[in-house]
Amino acid sequence: MRLDDKPTLLVVDDEPANLQVLKNILAGTYRLLFAKDGQRALALAATEEPDLILLDVMMPDQSGYDVCRELKLKESTRHIPVIFVTALTGENEEALGFELGAVDYIPKPVRPAIVRARVKTHLSLVRVDELKSTRLSIVQRLGRAAEYRDNETGLHVIRMSRYAQILALAAGFSEHQAEEILHAAPMHDIGKIGIPDAILQKPGKLTPDEWQVMQRHTEIGAEIIGTPDSSLMRIAKDIALYHHERWDGSGYPTGLTGNAIPVAARIVAIADVFDALTSERPYKSAWPVEQATQLIREESGKHFDPNLVEVFFQCLPKLLEVKEQWREPEFA
Repeated sequence: MRLDDKPTLLVVDDEPANLQVLKNILAGTYRLLFAKDGQRALALAATEEPDLILLDVMMPDQSGYDVCRELKLKESTRHIPVIFVTALTGENEEALGFELGAVDYIPKPVRPAIVRARVKTHLSLVRVDELKSTRLSIVQRLGRAAEYRDNETGLHVIRMSRYAQILALAAGFSEHQAEEILHAAPMHDIGKIGIPDAILQKPGKLTPDEWQVMQRHTEIGAEIIGTPDSSLMRIAKDIALYHHERWDGSGYPTGLTGNAIPVAARIVAIADVFDALTSERPYKSAWPVEQATQLIREESGKHFDPNLVEVFFQCLPKLLEVKEQWREPEFA
């Protein structure tokens, strides 16, 4: 949807009188495009990328169902919401339309108040989806920015976030909750943006003073995320702040113990460590999977939530599939 212009609607009907009725209802509020047949509708949808399509069903050559089917098959137009405007309002017709991907039905003869309300509602939903997509993109890109600064390839973020999603699902989270962890996990080390290069990229062991500065990345990450206004960002803040806490209380920054550590942070802690151990870097060799999993087993009840360690081993085949799919390039 254009931020600096009226939303664009594509109105499709083979009867000029019907097009005129909808024009009278919607003109002034929206930018309107018109098509009298399916081919013209498909061409306009591809070139103009309207925000919403009002589509008649009963048209010669190509029915509205045919047009909707083609729209949903193409990557460039499948996201455009389609509202059927039709006299066919039987249960079977509506079921077919929704099966093809339409979002609503408006019966003919149309009533202006209903047309305006339905169009406004679905355009609002489009805007919400756009904002959600944009926010996720920003979250993911910021996460990758932190990894690149820390001499990572960026694949670490992808792997560990997918590990976290798999663990969350196996631990009993809903698909929506696990997806939020998937999207929040890339922010785990965003605070490293605030760590000086001399410390972050130091090839040798950090001094005690340098280690104290490095530990600050958890609090810096929480400060960057700020006051969350959504569940996704609340999870991201919990992960950024607490993913270095340890089950036995020996972690940082606050020394939380056991279930006091947010569960998303406990999940990411396992995912992060497993990937760090099994990944090759210019400054270290990758551990064999057997050695890495042995350490995770040994740290059950110390570093890691023992229940989640059991979940980890149940999921290990799936985790290894992700590891292979997103494996690191070999260093020269």
